[in-house]
Amino acid sequence: MKTLARRIGFYVIAFWAAVSLNFLIPRLMPGNPVDIMLSKLAQHGPVTPATRHSIELLLGADSSQSLWSQYVSYLGQLVHGDLGVSVSLYPTPVSTVIAQTLPWTIGLIGISTVISFVLGVGLGTFAGWKRGSWLDSLIPVTTMFQSIPYFWLALILLYLFGSVWMISPLNGGYDVYTTSPGWNAPFVGSVISHGILPAATIVVSSIGGWMLGMRNMMVSTLAEDYIVTAEAKGLRPGRIMRTYAARNAVLPSVAGFAISLGFVVAGSIVTEAVFSYPGIGSALLNAVNANDYALMQGIFLVITLSVLGANLLVDLLYAVIDPRTRQRG
Repeated sequence: MKTLARRIGFYVIAFWAAVSLNFLIPRLMPGNPVDIMLSKLAQHGPVTPATRHSIELLLGADSSQSLWSQYVSYLGQLVHGDLGVSVSLYPTPVSTVIAQTLPWTIGLIGISTVISFVLGVGLGTFAGWKRGSWLDSLIPVTTMFQSIPYFWLALILLYLFGSVWMISPLNGGYDVYTTSPGWNAPFVGSVISHGILPAATIVVSSIGGWMLGMRNMMVSTLAEDYIVTAEAKGLRPGRIMRTYAARNAVLPSVAGFAISLGFVVAGSIVTEAVFSYPGIGSALLNAVNANDYALMQGIFLVITLSVLGANLLVDLLYAVIDPRTRQRG
């Protein structure tokens, strides 16, 4: 229990530090969201000082307050779940923007990450167990795809399957002309057809790393004394591979998977930009371009929570996979 309490305490401190940086970084960037909003309002008539002050209060950038006062107000808003109002999508609340874009990113990037991890670790396990087989010759091919710049691979696949052979849609998350969002067959089918190519790009570009890492760890693990002992006892090869070798070899991959899973919420900005996918990565890119402090802070907060949560989950999962990591307080 003491070990668990120490870990949770560490993550609480890490979360506070991340929230503080989340507050400071956008304010150190050039530009001012209030001026951006005022420039939009000025197109419809003169803007009074009272209007400017109201917008400052609305966006949490009150110039009459010190930085410390703004920080305290920001923490108070977080406690009440108030993430502010988006400047670039005014008057839409930040929480609404995140709620609209986050499911797209989790659905695409999350599922693709899980598929690439499962396939990579599974193939790497067999490649390490059966050294010299055809799976070993497959590893250089997969790592070659990983070495190709991500945006270049996405553009190639988009050109081939979207323009030349016309198998996949070119952009978007669904067909906005023939379907409407909802739990109906046409919409779900459209979402799947629009997501296959971006998902395939992520899987093809990342499976090589999981496969190579797991294969190398399997080779190292198979040389350990407890594997030799298990073989000498006459245990079934399948049990040795799964229970003794793979269970220990997968630990580094689990740690890497936790980091990847945490950054799923951040989305792949390159993927969503190339395929014009309506995920949270595109929302973050638009927020940076528009100096939308509130939206940037909201997205960074969600990313922080996801990364810390994923790492905490893996810390707990490590104790289940490898009991040797448990410590008595």
